[in-house]
Amino acid sequence: MVKLKKSRGKIRNWIIVITLWTFLLAIAVSFISETLIIKTNIISSLVTLAIIILIGVLFDVIGVAVTACSEPPMHSMAANKVKGSREAVRLLKSADRVSSFCNDVIGDICGIISGSIGAIIVFMILVANPTLENALLSAVITGFISSLTVGGKAIGKNIAIKNSEFIVLKSGYVIYILSFIPRMVKNRRIRKKS
Repeated sequence: MVKLKKSRGKIRNWIIVITLWTFLLAIAVSFISETLIIKTNIISSLVTLAIIILIGVLFDVIGVAVTACSEPPMHSMAANKVKGSREAVRLLKSADRVSSFCNDVIGDICGIISGSIGAIIVFMILVANPTLENALLSAVITGFISSLTVGGKAIGKNIAIKNSEFIVLKSGYVIYILSFIPRMVKNRRIRKKS
């Protein structure tokens, strides 16, 4: 009974944390991307749109790979001190949360933002060419966004399942590199104390 209450508490805390992260990330990414797009031309806006779709696909690949990968090879690499393998093991131990964050949070944010960028691109094109048909242009841009997103994720899922160990290890290595500065600061503090 106590374990069940602790488990429910952890799940509730995770839901609150992931909801707040989603809110903050969505605001930040939306603000940055839309601010950049308003100040650029149509080509730059399309490139920004493609990058945001690519980010969504990339995180979807990571989420699927973490779900598909087995732990024993990562433990073996961690025992051999392969850089990034300890971080990869941590990813696998919380695969449900990593998958939820990558697939749902980042994927949904990228999907929503790509839709709003698409609307801005339609507006920019219509301002430059007011004779174009609004509904047709909007449908074409929506089709472009949907096909890139769905096609990219379909290809990505196939790659993620077949290469899950490699993708998880590389994701762990990226986390290892990104955590280098905090580790360096921590090591300096330890040296100063001794």
